[in-house]
Amino acid sequence: MPVVKRVGHKGAHHIAPGNTLASFDAALEHGVDMIEFDVLPERADGTGRLLLAHDYEDARRAGVIELGEALAHLRSLPYDGVELDVDLKLGGYEERVLEALAAHDLTGRALISTMERESLRVIRALDPRVRIGLSVPKLRRDLLASRWTRYPTYAAAGAARRVLPARAARAIRAGAFDALMCHWALVTPRLARAVVGAGGELYVWTVDDAARIARIEAMGVSGIITNDPRLF
Repeated sequence: MPVVKRVGHKGAHHIAPGNTLASFDAALEHGVDMIEFDVLPERADGTGRLLLAHDYEDARRAGVIELGEALAHLRSLPYDGVELDVDLKLGGYEERVLEALAAHDLTGRALISTMERESLRVIRALDPRVRIGLSVPKLRRDLLASRWTRYPTYAAAGAARRVLPARAARAIRAGAFDALMCHWALVTPRLARAVVGAGGELYVWTVDDAARIARIEAMGVSGIITNDPRLF
């Protein structure tokens, strides 16, 4: 079975507050292969500072850092093999993110992911060498967290699981993206076979249960994203 990449969500959000240098350091100390972090522009039109934040409420927390500071820190650490999953929360600042990665010599270690398909098209046109990943489904909150939305969400997930493998494989073969970043409720062995068979990668988010990690790992996915890399 191929080795599954261990991906730290926001670094290691259950060990140290996510999207911080301390969280990145904690993730690396626990042996991750990739660090995922969020990038959000200071203003919704894509302008202003590029902040490490999941949403605008998160961006108001004390100590929020900028993308350049995060990349400089990651570049300075002796972990040359560790990859970066740079997750864009909105569109309109794709070129600035590419420039920041290039300025810190981290382009080759980065996968840029997003729920915004237009952002993927922009990045592909700007630099076809950069790996890009589509995150599905397009959600801004966890619908499985509430009992009012949980069962309708499971029903919708069942339908999505049937059609997603073929659609994802076609998109990867067409060059629309290189990786599928998929919520764990949509992941099946058939999806893993379809994505990997098309030459892509399948990353699963966000899995914070050791037994579920083991089950998903056995499906043949490329990577598993967790808030707690100690679970690996």
